[in-house]
Amino acid sequence: MKLHKESKGTLTIVLIFTVVAGFFSIHYLKIWSLSVIIPLLVVLGLVLWFFRVPNRQIGDYLHDIIAPVDGKVVMIKEIEEQEVLKERCIQISIFMSPLNVHMCRYPVTGKVVYKKYHPGKYLVAWHEKSSTENERTTVAVDTANNARVVFRQIAGYVARRIVFYCNEGDEAKAGYEFGFIKFGSRMDVFLPMDTEILCKIGDKTKGGIDVIAKLKD
Repeated sequence: MKLHKESKGTLTIVLIFTVVAGFFSIHYLKIWSLSVIIPLLVVLGLVLWFFRVPNRQIGDYLHDIIAPVDGKVVMIKEIEEQEVLKERCIQISIFMSPLNVHMCRYPVTGKVVYKKYHPGKYLVAWHEKSSTENERTTVAVDTANNARVVFRQIAGYVARRIVFYCNEGDEAKAGYEFGFIKFGSRMDVFLPMDTEILCKIGDKTKGGIDVIAKLKD
């Protein structure tokens, strides 16, 4: 397991603060310094845990929709997607807690045909309007069987930084990284109406591994 590249700034700040605070607590608090050092080490451990990138064997997926993140399925419903598809589709939403792996992966294989960053609010990630009102990114991929799949990173009340590395024209490969969300949030995936849904609300997903749906051949 390694640390994600997005950890550099946060980890540097936490390490410096831990070392400085630990030094002064040992110098001034003496025997009571452990009451400061132990909580600092816990915070450092949580930061390291948050930015972990587990080793996963990613398979070849053509028609499968792969879970884009680790988390919990909190919504499956039919909606009208207005930004890209402009038609009825099926939305699957996966909520990530601060303890989940936060690397974001392509849910499908194909070609990136759309990407856009939207500034916005910071409603709690499970709020229904967070998909259209919060800070977010939108990406669309056209698959080999002419399906267009849209997916969206959504910032939440705690998550204040979302990044995505893909560009229009890039080749997307299901299970491979396209972005990162810091400190808990949500991923929405918008699928054609004839998609076979294989997950249910409450399911725990493992990004890049679990198949949550299957496109029509």
